[in-house]
Amino acid sequence: MPEIYEYFGLIFYFYSNEHDPIHVHVKKGDKETIFDLIIYNDVLTEIKTRKRRGKEMLSSTDEKKTKDFIIVYADDIVKKWMKSFVLKSEVKITHIKTKINSEELKLKKIKLI
Repeated sequence: MPEIYEYFGLIFYFYSNEHDPIHVHVKKGDKETIFDLIIYNDVLTEIKTRKRRGKEMLSSTDEKKTKDFIIVYADDIVKKWMKSFVLKSEVKITHIKTKINSEELKLKKIKLI
């Protein structure tokens, strides 16, 4: 279960036997939500959430923080997915200690329209 990011208490990770679509599991405490990255023509077009069986979903505040994070870091998440599941290489955790810049988020959200 490679952890790929830590962001203000949110832990992002893949399981070792993942499947399409590209997605990340995100947990905080005993809550967890799965976020599917819907990509079309190399562009993140949608983020869908799913419940992990047996787990309570993240709070709406943490879900929003996670979606904002995914919007900003989508390219890197995809690279880590490819490295882990296509190239079968080790992926190291990245600790993000700065909050998402609202201007950067606005620019990235434009691509989702």
